[in-house]
Amino acid sequence: MKLLRRGGSDDSADHQVPATEDSPAATPDDSASAKATTGKGRPTPKRRDAENRRRGPVAPAPLTTKEARERRKAARKSQSKEERKAAAAQRRADASERRNRMLAGEEKYLLPRDRGPVRAYVRDIVDSRRNLVGLFMPLALVLIMSMFLGPVVQQYVTLAMFVMMFLMIIEGIYLGRMVNKKARERFPDSTAGGFGLGWYAFVRASQIKKLRAPLPRVGPGDAV
Repeated sequence: MKLLRRGGSDDSADHQVPATEDSPAATPDDSASAKATTGKGRPTPKRRDAENRRRGPVAPAPLTTKEARERRKAARKSQSKEERKAAAAQRRADASERRNRMLAGEEKYLLPRDRGPVRAYVRDIVDSRRNLVGLFMPLALVLIMSMFLGPVVQQYVTLAMFVMMFLMIIEGIYLGRMVNKKARERFPDSTAGGFGLGWYAFVRASQIKKLRAPLPRVGPGDAV
């Protein structure tokens, strides 16, 4: 039912419903508060503030080795004995897995000097040959043992060592040139080559085959 105001105007905007016990009258402050809050009744926090409250402050990275070591010590003190043993066992297992994958030749786990298809190809060339340079370490052991023998034996062993060293140098030069030539033929667009690649082949050839890392993928006489 509409009520007539003085002057005969009928303005519904000025109409107010009297308050009752079930529906109390709304005040201007209540209307402003209702407009300011929506849904959950509080302003939505910024994403940055929410993440900071959830994650907490992040410690800066250590600047020195000493600082990193102190942080590890502090972390170990906060752990129980069983937790430290479990963490140490996990580290050993991870290190063993990384080493096994490196020996298997997985590119992700190789050292920087061994990465790339060119280096893998050079390793296969060296492993498929019987190299005179591979006698370097056994001969060095023989030379050390000869120091406990008589002077005559030492003279003959030293002379033999000089001859073998001369032959190894010649073979090393030949091996370096050969691997560079084959690498350029197999990978014409690669920039790897020169003295560094030849030295890489020489060092691998001078190692005992069972101690080479990554492990050989081919045997002596196999085609590459």
